[in-house]
Amino acid sequence: MPASSAIADSDSMVPGISPAIYGEKDFRRIAALIHARTGIVLSERKKMLAYSRLAPLVRRSGLTSFGAFLDTLAGDAQAMTDVIAALTTNHTYFHREPHHFEHFAAVARPELLHRLAKGGEARIWSAGCSTGEEIWTLLMVLLGPDRAEGLKFARTGLLALASDISVNALAGARAATYPASALEALPEALRRVWCTPAPGRDEPCLLIDPAMQALVRFRELNLMGDWPMQRAFDVIFCRNVMIYFDLPTKERLIERFARQLAGGGYLYIGHSERVSGPAATLLEPVGPTIYRRKGAA
Repeated sequence: MPASSAIADSDSMVPGISPAIYGEKDFRRIAALIHARTGIVLSERKKMLAYSRLAPLVRRSGLTSFGAFLDTLAGDAQAMTDVIAALTTNHTYFHREPHHFEHFAAVARPELLHRLAKGGEARIWSAGCSTGEEIWTLLMVLLGPDRAEGLKFARTGLLALASDISVNALAGARAATYPASALEALPEALRRVWCTPAPGRDEPCLLIDPAMQALVRFRELNLMGDWPMQRAFDVIFCRNVMIYFDLPTKERLIERFARQLAGGGYLYIGHSERVSGPAATLLEPVGPTIYRRKGAA
């Protein structure tokens, strides 16, 4: 993708890049596309980010402008998938926002284990699971530091769903292998029981226990699209995903989550996110950014 070395055009949004290659019209098309497909709002401040994330895709296509590249997307499902993956943020880490896991351990976990012990089912969902750190933390907390006890519950009616719109992020989650330093935030007792050294790596890495991996169903899922799940969940984690949405999109999504929860189930959202709109009549706050579905458990 060529670029002039001396761009004097005041309309240039990226230093050194001609607006004929990437201009205001291109950014507006990108913003409209990503909002329609994912609900994410790209503000004017994201012009440089959009360029830096998509420029490698444009170069790889062999085309000479963003406009020409965008013209091809309607007929190229893989290119569209690559664009969405490039523009969605997948930053997370183990044991993020510890107060959520503390509440889960103290309140939700005993309820779920009691039900499983009596032959019932427990269903949890990490929505926007990114590269898997959240679902693995959640399962480690649920199964606990006693391996024998944890494996006993792993053989019961426990189901974990982890979904994300990014196929690249899901690939990392399925691999279930992380630098050892990335797991240092976990309680040591959990890390010792549910992680093992990963062989054949240049740096020290840990592998999530295969017995735990077997519990998770990973699915590519656009939260703005149809949800194939027919049954309710007892716990839903969707954290730091909705910060990229406008208010109407947030309120519609939270209502959908609320209706996907069983009575008495828990919804955990990001530290800067709030419940508003129709969902406020379905959920009651029980902790910082923690909500319980009203109704009988």
